Amino acid sequence: MNNHKKHKSGQSGSMPLSGHLRELRNRLAICMGTLVVAFLVALYFSQDLIEFLTSMGTVYGYEFVYIAPQELLMQQFSIALVAGVCICLPVILYHIWAFIQPGLKANENSLFLAAIISGLICFLIGILFAYRIMLPFMLKFLIDISLGSTITAAISVEKYVSFLLTIFLVFGIIFEMPVVSVLLTQMGLLRVEWMKKGFRPAIIVIFFIAAVVTPPDIVSQTMVALPMILLYQFSILLSSLLLRFRRKKKKEDGQEDES
Repeated sequence: MNNHKKHKSGQSGSMPLSGHLRELRNRLAICMGTLVVAFLVALYFSQDLIEFLTSMGTVYGYEFVYIAPQELLMQQFSIALVAGVCICLPVILYHIWAFIQPGLKANENSLFLAAIISGLICFLIGILFAYRIMLPFMLKFLIDISLGSTITAAISVEKYVSFLLTIFLVFGIIFEMPVVSVLLTQMGLLRVEWMKKGFRPAIIVIFFIAAVVTPPDIVSQTMVALPMILLYQFSILLSSLLLRFRRKKKKEDGQEDES
């Protein structure tokens, strides 16, 4: 019995490759099953989701059309898929963590878990920032520049939904900057000194990114660039504090070992 257990789990008590593959298969099946259920639930409410997104534009006078017979139906599927991924994202991240957790040290496990939780929170904050601040301004600006023109705007639902999802994704990723910076500094792949020295070049890059993702006016570019600069500074501050705390803890542990 004991020999069988040893053979099954390996001489060092670690799981064999076949066991890892079975575990990976089971976790992928759970994630896919959760995604399918979330997709079907979101598909049921997809029309409501599209109406919610288009209502953001109708406030400013946008009129929406679909220019292909299947366009509205395809957007319902697209919205349902995006919503389904968002709903089951915590489940997916949990199973990623649970799969790699046995191979992590205690401090690495804590760091990875904190990165997942804080990453989700920061992503949601970025989406909320885009929804409450950036999108109302951008939608109003884009409709205002057509005032006085003889050309009537008939916005495709597909293009409009794609625009909104892109903005949500961009700001969700932007707000991941502190999490990524802390993770890289804790792993030793990035130094706080490099971030401090690269502050001025980073400002140029930030304004370039802001110019790409916003309408071509200085106000909207500044509204995007300013949070990114603040996030960059916050990343430096947070990384410095965590590194200082880590060094202090190592020093205390070393003194305890000596005593």
